[in-house]
Amino acid sequence: MLFLDRKRELAALRSLPRDGGFAVLWGRRRIGKTRLLLEWCASTGGVYTVADQSAPELQRAYFAQALEQVLPGFGSVTYPDWASLFARLASDARAAHFGGPLVIDELPFLVAASPELPSVLQRWLDHDAKRAGIRVAVAGSSQRMMQGLVLAHDAPLFGRANVLLDLAALPPAELPRAFGRLTPYASIEHWTAWGGVPRYWELAAAHRGSVRDRVVALALDPLGPLFSEPERLLLEESPSALELRPLLDAIGAGAHRLSEIAGRLGRPATALAHPLTRLVGMGLVRREVPYGEPERGGKRSLYKLDDPFLRMWCRVVAPHRAALVAGTARTRRTLLDEHWTALASEAWEDLCRRGVPTLHGPLAKLGPWRPASRHWRGNEPEWDLVAEAVSGPRVLLGEAWLAERPVSLALLTREAARLRARHTPHLVTDREVIRALFVPAAAAGAPRVIDGVQVVTLADLSARES
Repeated sequence: MLFLDRKRELAALRSLPRDGGFAVLWGRRRIGKTRLLLEWCASTGGVYTVADQSAPELQRAYFAQALEQVLPGFGSVTYPDWASLFARLASDARAAHFGGPLVIDELPFLVAASPELPSVLQRWLDHDAKRAGIRVAVAGSSQRMMQGLVLAHDAPLFGRANVLLDLAALPPAELPRAFGRLTPYASIEHWTAWGGVPRYWELAAAHRGSVRDRVVALALDPLGPLFSEPERLLLEESPSALELRPLLDAIGAGAHRLSEIAGRLGRPATALAHPLTRLVGMGLVRREVPYGEPERGGKRSLYKLDDPFLRMWCRVVAPHRAALVAGTARTRRTLLDEHWTALASEAWEDLCRRGVPTLHGPLAKLGPWRPASRHWRGNEPEWDLVAEAVSGPRVLLGEAWLAERPVSLALLTREAARLRARHTPHLVTDREVIRALFVPAAAAGAPRVIDGVQVVTLADLSARES
């Protein structure tokens, strides 16, 4: 598959000092960490190693064998501990003028087997590796452990990294590079199915048919590679997070408030804070706070599935497994169609909110804008997104409206009038209010401002940065 996007991340890795430097990467599984690291190694003559869950002795043997390609003879030695291995590595690398990069992927597997490794690695980075001028990068999919190894103030590796990369999903602007030319609505459908996860794009691009045909084949067919994907994501965490699966099911089935989730699971709400925080850290769930409330302690906060594929899976696959296993391809497609419109609408709203800080087009000139939130409060009208200007007393109120075809001038005019008539939240009455209607595409020739309402399209949200 093409190496998509990641230009900024690759540039950050290449910025490591040539006489040494330390980079740390993490991100949820399937997000493309390995692909990025392999691209970096291939372009710089580096060495990529990946850990598994073997015994420490075997892990060191595999690690040494990977270094054999640049340090002949390194893999023929048995190393009794990690300290001796790294000491030999620095000595041989210096003699061979090998400055890396040396990549250690899935570091949490090594640490789980050898808890002393972070301290050993810290001493080595501070002394031998620095003298030998070796660039080093470590990565892992267990976000909880990776962040604990590097970001916690009492962690051995805290403060050592020159580069910290929390790898995010690919942007929708990259979808055409994976799937070919797409209409705006087709792009939203692909995002509804796969989100910005490169591995899902790769699997889907290998299948023919519409995006829904591909979802049926890959995720709804019991023989499809993604039929049990969420369970694998949880199981592959270190330590395993499989016990969190009931929370995903509850949220996916519509329980979003803490009290609702607790009631659905029959557990006290006080027992859910830690597991929900872990799901948030894994990038699978987000905590949504209404506009105007503090991030911490918001009593009206909601928990939502943050990944479009996971949202689809929990809505369609989890509650209908028996029907999917016993049914036909037509049965599976019928079940998917029942939920598709709602799933696509949610995906479009998410795209609109996420795209506000990096908007292009006319509305961007009235910003730039801070990250957007939803607004709901009592009897006030709900707004799909509210965002404050970075500077100045200006606030954006927006509504996401999904349509399969470019929206005509008549429909834009009707929706603009409806937005103009909607009451503004009392929290923004002292500011200049900018109203915006977000649509996938507008009809050719339609103005971008109608009755004072800005018209924003997918192209404004997903233009590539130059």
